Amino acid sequence: MRWKLRLRGDALLTLLLGAALGLLLYAQHDGGAPTTRAPQAQGRVAPGPTPGLRVFQAPDAGAALQAYEEDTPEPPTPTGPFDFGRYLRAKDQRRFPLLINQPQKCQGYGAPGAGPDLLIAVKSVAADFERRQAVRQTWGAEGRVKGALVRRVFLLGVPRGSGLDQAHAEGAGKQMRWRALLRAESRAYSDILLWAFDDTFFNLTLKEIHFLAWASAYCPDVRFVFKGDADVFMHVGNLLEFLAARDPAQDLLAGDVIIQARPIRARASKYYIPEAVYGLPVYPAYAGGGGFVLSGATLHRLASACAQVELFPIDDVFLGMCLQRLRITPEPHPAFRTFGIPQPSAAPHLRTFDPCFYRELVVVHGLSAADIWLMWHLLHGPHRPACARRWPVAAGPFQWGP
Repeated sequence: MRWKLRLRGDALLTLLLGAALGLLLYAQHDGGAPTTRAPQAQGRVAPGPTPGLRVFQAPDAGAALQAYEEDTPEPPTPTGPFDFGRYLRAKDQRRFPLLINQPQKCQGYGAPGAGPDLLIAVKSVAADFERRQAVRQTWGAEGRVKGALVRRVFLLGVPRGSGLDQAHAEGAGKQMRWRALLRAESRAYSDILLWAFDDTFFNLTLKEIHFLAWASAYCPDVRFVFKGDADVFMHVGNLLEFLAARDPAQDLLAGDVIIQARPIRARASKYYIPEAVYGLPVYPAYAGGGGFVLSGATLHRLASACAQVELFPIDDVFLGMCLQRLRITPEPHPAFRTFGIPQPSAAPHLRTFDPCFYRELVVVHGLSAADIWLMWHLLHGPHRPACARRWPVAAGPFQWGP
């Protein structure tokens, strides 16, 4: 009898413990983070929130204007606090020596007046060797693509040699070491352009005007120029397909065009622009600096116009000001995705890092070096993706198909 009572007690205790464990697991599942999530591409960090697509027409009267900060990817270098007083004092200093040059980059291609069909110019910083290598080995490779001659340069300024708490001599030593490394890289690849200004986010405008002047002088016969960041994926074949019907002697600047963007007046923003620097309520139309293409004719006209426009600390807006001076309207192109590929809310499980999406586009911004290398080989390797159908590059706005 005592044995039966003990057995009943053990069974009751087991049931109670099982019920308690079940309640605990249910509470964790209900109140904690979910244990499953939408599938992601291997080796890729989950994307953050993506800004909405831009509408390429002026908003209705009374509609809220776009803010520049909402339409701008993260800068390629840390910004830090921006000293507008120092900027205004030095804003007229716009000529800096060229420390590393590639004077033969666009020469020696047969008949006189025959330059490259496409010059790729990539904004970079000294420490970003990994990204430069990814570009060299993938979409930025020099040579013939679909019969077109492609050449490449990287645009750099001098890295900041020291922080405020470091000695000047130590900073100068760091700059000398960086310069030696860049000279060695230039000897190996013949694609480094280095100017003697500090390589900071707000000095990207200096990089813009110095490149335009360099290309106009050393690549006078180039047909088209693609200019972009080192963290973009560019489909060269699609770009050349788009340019095949365009005349390099006519004005063209195409990309991800932003209109009616207003300056940020909040001091806490890294894009803060006081009214003393820019007093108008909106910026002129401009193409996102992540990647755009321009014709040889526009290159030369911009080099002249930008030399006459007052410097502005945000480079793609500055270029919009130069276009406005020339009365050139930047051309929106749906295959330039300088803010990445937005994930549709109706399909949160969909993987946007998919070669079937990238196959239809020209530029996608915000990729790691590994992403660039992987996507290039997914699209150009022996085992290419089996996508449903192939749309022409310029066949209307990009859509999420079935």
